Amino acid sequence: MTSRPLDRRQFVQASAAAGAVLALPALAQTNFPARPIKLICPWPAGGSSDIVMRALGESASKALGVQVVVENKPGASGMLGPNELVKAAADGYTLSQITIGVARLPHMQKMQFDPLRDFTYIACLTGYTFGIVVKADSPHKTIADLVKFAKANPGKFSYGSTGNGTTPHLAVEEFASKAGIQLTHVPFKGSSDGLQALLGGHIDAHSDATGWAPHVEAGTMRLLATYGSKRTKRWPKVPTLNELGYDTVSDSPFGIAGPRGMDPKVVRKLQDAFKKTLSDPAVLAAFEKYDQPVIYMDSEEYTNFILANYVKEKRTIERLGLGMKS
Repeated sequence: MTSRPLDRRQFVQASAAAGAVLALPALAQTNFPARPIKLICPWPAGGSSDIVMRALGESASKALGVQVVVENKPGASGMLGPNELVKAAADGYTLSQITIGVARLPHMQKMQFDPLRDFTYIACLTGYTFGIVVKADSPHKTIADLVKFAKANPGKFSYGSTGNGTTPHLAVEEFASKAGIQLTHVPFKGSSDGLQALLGGHIDAHSDATGWAPHVEAGTMRLLATYGSKRTKRWPKVPTLNELGYDTVSDSPFGIAGPRGMDPKVVRKLQDAFKKTLSDPAVLAAFEKYDQPVIYMDSEEYTNFILANYVKEKRTIERLGLGMKS
């Protein structure tokens, strides 16, 4: 059954209910975990998210004493993992990566879940660094070049992203709106698909997290801009969209969630285990490889973060004219 997103009048009630969801376990569990845990990565194998999630899973396995098995479910803008949680038992053995998309996409289309009611948010762990890249031989060497071309050729400049409604998609739409240009968006299932399309000349640019980093380092792609509030340490010469005057900042924390109604003791054990992963050198090396900072929030903080962003994302979607059509 499809859940309908809550309106603002219901938000306060949902905020109170979110705490209750965490406090209503389906079954008390004293020996958790007693078997392997499935951790869904809702992106294709081999991409930056997959590599980071596998590092987290391996580290959490050591902390929990059972294997944390990463399972890829790519597609639907990263929402196949959350969809799986709606159907899963609230026993802690099925978890998924959760992106900010769970607070955004319900304002854009009908979903199988309601983010304010259907999940137990366990912990936020890190966040993405986003940017837009072109091939090294592209005539568009700067954002100014891109804007100039797009103004002269409306709709003829194409860019890829990891899916409709994802942060890489909306950040470029926000930039395009501020720049007064029209671009053509091409959604992909994940980073690797979009990057291959760019290298193959099928799109003009790709907006994504730092899965493009090895290509930039190898000289096969050029990074035009990043989307954070400040320049990255790794590419200090590359400007942000914000400093270029387009008033666009997109930071995107992500974490781990399970089904609604999990036992608070199980939530605490998982929360503590994933917190421990953030001091694992292998995890930190994966973060560094893709320029991802440590952004830790415990279960309560992460729940409140999602609730607040549900309201914030609604305003953004409405401003960009991307909301559901009645």
